[in-house]
Amino acid sequence: MATVLVTGGAGYIGSHTVSTLLQQEYSIIVADDLRNSSMEVVRRIKEISGRDFSFYQIDVCDSDAFRRIFEQRTIDAVIHLAGLKALGESVQKPLSYYRNNIDSALTLLELMAEYQVKRLVFSSSATVYDSNNKLPLSEDAQLKASNPYSWSKLMIERILASCVEADQDMAVILLRYFNPIGADKSGRLGEDPRDIPNNLMPYITQVAIGDRDYLQVFGNDYPTRDGTGVRDYIHVLDLVEAHRLALDYLFNMQGILALNLGTGKGYSVLEVIKTFEEVSGCEIKYKITGRRPGDMAEFYADPSLAYKLLGWKAKRDLAEMCLDSWRWQKLNPSGYERS
Repeated sequence: MATVLVTGGAGYIGSHTVSTLLQQEYSIIVADDLRNSSMEVVRRIKEISGRDFSFYQIDVCDSDAFRRIFEQRTIDAVIHLAGLKALGESVQKPLSYYRNNIDSALTLLELMAEYQVKRLVFSSSATVYDSNNKLPLSEDAQLKASNPYSWSKLMIERILASCVEADQDMAVILLRYFNPIGADKSGRLGEDPRDIPNNLMPYITQVAIGDRDYLQVFGNDYPTRDGTGVRDYIHVLDLVEAHRLALDYLFNMQGILALNLGTGKGYSVLEVIKTFEEVSGCEIKYKITGRRPGDMAEFYADPSLAYKLLGWKAKRDLAEMCLDSWRWQKLNPSGYERS
């Protein structure tokens, strides 16, 4: 049984990843400082999977604290999910994003080198792509970040490429996420933003539950089918299944590989709202406001390489993404801590 360290394993993507890997008989170690999560998430992962795992409440940037895990356990591979992730906040607090995201990666890589851990799956982002690329976006499209969050991801990708070049025994897979939404079928795990949501779906569900009066739709004059922005939304359970397959692939490869994780299909903001209304029976009030600086009209993936190499493709449609998001919100109207 392989032992996998998951940094950020109590977060939105991390909790679903850990739950899935536990059900696939991996031995899991989670490192998370809980700044965007809670011990309730850890309890629920154990409840859903029916398995125990090691949990360390540490800041991954803290080398001394992080080292204890490597001293105490033999680690076969790492999934690195820890990091700050709000695009807008990264523009307001660039130093925090560069310091946290890059420091955590460097600390991890130094410890991996010291303890001879050679396999890593890195949580990257589709925002590393230049907005001027032709669609759909393939892995060989031009790279160019546009905000501190995206730059931090792109810088870490470059750091990882250098590490692989220096150590021919390393194996790294970069998973470039598009727009994860949805939740575990149990309704026990989901996305729980601490402040104003940065993403569309939790904003919609908070309007539906009555926590917010309306949704802001940023622009309806884009050159798209209904004038609103189009994005590639992917169910979080499809996303974590790709992590499991990437982990399996990692043990039989060397070098570095980038893979897009998306459906290959874009949905507009109004299409997401309409689909959510259909599956939930709730009316979502919204107001059209001006475009946000830097937003693109359309952005969606070519996920064919992940299918070719991993045999992976997204299976869940938008209706299922919306229904699972709504189930989570209904069962947890105030998130984890107060549900």
